[in-house]
Amino acid sequence: MSQALMPLYARAQIEVERGEGVWLEARDGRRFLDCVAGIATCSLGHAHPGLVAALTAQAHKLWHVSNIFRIPGQEELAEKLTGATFADLVYFANSGTEAVEAAIKTARRYHFAKGNPERIDVIGFAGSFHGRTYAAINASGNPTYLEGFGPRLPGFHQMSVDDLPALAEAIARPTTAAVIVEPVQGEGGARALSGEFLLELRRLTREHGVLLIHDEVQSGMGRTGKLFAHQWFPGAEPDIMAIAKALGGGFPIGACLTTAEAASGMVTGVHGTTFGGNPLAMAVGLAVFDVIAQDAALAHVGAMSDRFYSGFAALAARYPDQIVETRGKGLLMGLKLHANNREVMALAREHGLLVAGGGENCVRMLPSLLITAEEVDEALSRLDATLADARARGWGQVDAASAVAA
Repeated sequence: MSQALMPLYARAQIEVERGEGVWLEARDGRRFLDCVAGIATCSLGHAHPGLVAALTAQAHKLWHVSNIFRIPGQEELAEKLTGATFADLVYFANSGTEAVEAAIKTARRYHFAKGNPERIDVIGFAGSFHGRTYAAINASGNPTYLEGFGPRLPGFHQMSVDDLPALAEAIARPTTAAVIVEPVQGEGGARALSGEFLLELRRLTREHGVLLIHDEVQSGMGRTGKLFAHQWFPGAEPDIMAIAKALGGGFPIGACLTTAEAASGMVTGVHGTTFGGNPLAMAVGLAVFDVIAQDAALAHVGAMSDRFYSGFAALAARYPDQIVETRGKGLLMGLKLHANNREVMALAREHGLLVAGGGENCVRMLPSLLITAEEVDEALSRLDATLADARARGWGQVDAASAVAA
């Protein structure tokens, strides 16, 4: 590995050469069934012909002009996104963390413009992850991301999703500006929040004039079988939403969606980006949206999700010494394990299966939304082989009998 790279990643020793659909091929010839998908990003799989065509066609015309000028692709994609959601307005960026940054600034600026500059507090949740910019790590519920980066920024607070009375009290404070929540916590261990919780959160924030931000960077763009996860629960829609990942199908795109009222403080000059919403990104985003937003595509996600969870149930019954529980929603799936999740991830690679890590000792499976039934079965078969191998190595903290008793 090159010594010129900053050593920020614990990289798997795989040099990926090419990809097609759910398959990745390494330079040494190894072939992997990819249930990471760039961490829920390659929504249509690798080298999808429609995305290749859209990117190639745009590359021959125009790459970048900056936001000094009108970019027709931005206007077209914004119309599609607002037409399919609660939102009136869209701001395009390059990543999920930039979308979250824009969402936080939008919320605070709203209260400032309304004559309430003291309302700066942003409430997040334990187990959450919102990205790596300075504001995003302060909004996230993982204190390890803050170590060594100086003091916490003022106005960021974490609560528990399991303590509604304390949350209600915090929302009612006169300095509270916004609540930021992932309808399905991804990095936190594929934890799907209940519709009852999301609807009550919506009720409380509306009652106290607090803006509700949904971080759907990982759960959005069809990942759960709806275009956005909160759409499973009518009435739970936010005031502001951050999206990214699947929107670009592997190309860097982020977006902050908002109602006109919530964005009323965002006037010319208060925020911006050089690269965000460039013509290349918009061409790809439009191609991705036109595939994922189809009813048939969303129904396919639901069917493949059901197939996965049926398989997980069978595996959990077969390997109670390995699997604690299954989690998630749609194709944002998690398995909480007895054995160390990082060791199981490495073992899965030996069986030609790529899975991601997650909080609370989970592994996550985040395949292409276009994964076929045959590929689902193959992924489950490789997971079965992985768990059998883990058992043979003596991994797991309990034996089968005590796991069943528990």
